[in-house]
Amino acid sequence: MAGGAPPAAAGATIVRANVVHTPRYPFGDEGALECYENGAVAFADGQIVATGDFAEVSAEHPDAELVDERDAFLLPGLVDMHVHWPQLGAIGAMGLELLEWLRTRTLPEEAKLADLDYARPLARDFVRGLAANGTTTALVFGSHFPDAQDAFFEAAADSGLRLASGLVVSDRDLLPELRVTPEEAHDAGLALARRWHGRGRLRYAVTPRFSISCSDELLESCGALAAELDGAVVTSHLNENRDEVEAVLDQFEDARDYLETYERHGLAGPSTVLAHSVHTTDAELARMAAAGTRVAHCPSSNGFLGSGVFPMRRHLSHGVRFGLGTDVGAGAGLSVLKEGLTAYQGQMIARDGVRLAPAHLLWLATRAGAEALGLGESAGDLTPGRGADLVLLRPPEGSTLAATLARCESLEQALGALITLAREESVAATWVAGEPVHRRM
Repeated sequence: MAGGAPPAAAGATIVRANVVHTPRYPFGDEGALECYENGAVAFADGQIVATGDFAEVSAEHPDAELVDERDAFLLPGLVDMHVHWPQLGAIGAMGLELLEWLRTRTLPEEAKLADLDYARPLARDFVRGLAANGTTTALVFGSHFPDAQDAFFEAAADSGLRLASGLVVSDRDLLPELRVTPEEAHDAGLALARRWHGRGRLRYAVTPRFSISCSDELLESCGALAAELDGAVVTSHLNENRDEVEAVLDQFEDARDYLETYERHGLAGPSTVLAHSVHTTDAELARMAAAGTRVAHCPSSNGFLGSGVFPMRRHLSHGVRFGLGTDVGAGAGLSVLKEGLTAYQGQMIARDGVRLAPAHLLWLATRAGAEALGLGESAGDLTPGRGADLVLLRPPEGSTLAATLARCESLEQALGALITLAREESVAATWVAGEPVHRRM
């Protein structure tokens, strides 16, 4: 049985299903995928206490409540490493590259969050959408408005999800209503963090938008805030689009590259997640690996905005760890599984692409993000001792997915079909720390 078997837990629950997870780093380990046909996961007091064959798990926990889903598939809760809650209404703005997309569609949409009557229902819809897509943990790019970000944290606390987010700050080159001074950025961020950081399953994320819109003084204030907050995350964007990279280097003439604009202010360390990294140099990758900085790979967004194909092999060769982000609103929805499929397709057509198997994609959708967010001991796989963050996938009756799964000869094949075809309508239930946060009726 995976992870061994502790004594029978009082008040345990067993979910019986086809169980699949990747508790080990799969790049270079062909045995990283663990599968249990007619398997089970038992949990109690929010933690997994057993994972393995149903007969063994049920024998060890004979008094447990049984949730019998033997025809469905149980995976670890999905982890979204980069997604913008203010951009839910911007999904589908086609035909634009990054900077024009921001200027004409996205930033005007984000400016609407100055109105709390607009922001509050948007925040609730967003967190519901995460759970409905099987996402249990996410690093969420926030709003530029403190009151709207406060409303987001309220919705996040009510959702039960593991979420990190924070006030987005900029002091140049954006709409005037989205700008703050470095002092305002620090003080507003600190006030939000004092209310929400470490409350329940929430954490604060220090969030400079990107270097184009941030002066050195603003980035310095972000570095100071990050140093004041134990356990906070730092997140921003890096080398997404060639025009963006050129603009950064024009504005920071003394910086050798984009990454240095963050490094000089202590914003590129082991608690940092930088989105995209499409046009990153080898020198930047070497420094990111040494610092432990992680990358959120957002394949559907990179395709939607024409930014380029993620150089996965170069990240692997330099030892830079990465996971998946949906990057709504340039991303094509809140499904991390869809991002797995898009990542696979991108690597298949890349000149030096990596041939990805289902084990790689499940790792990138689960364990990779948990580790990046400092949650490696509490989330990301189904090893006993982890939090009981679970997603149950059941194909809709009569669907193409159902017909495909009926013909799969192994759980590894079934996982490939799930990544390819399973979306929101296939998410039957989602649990965080053993608590249901979504159930499809």
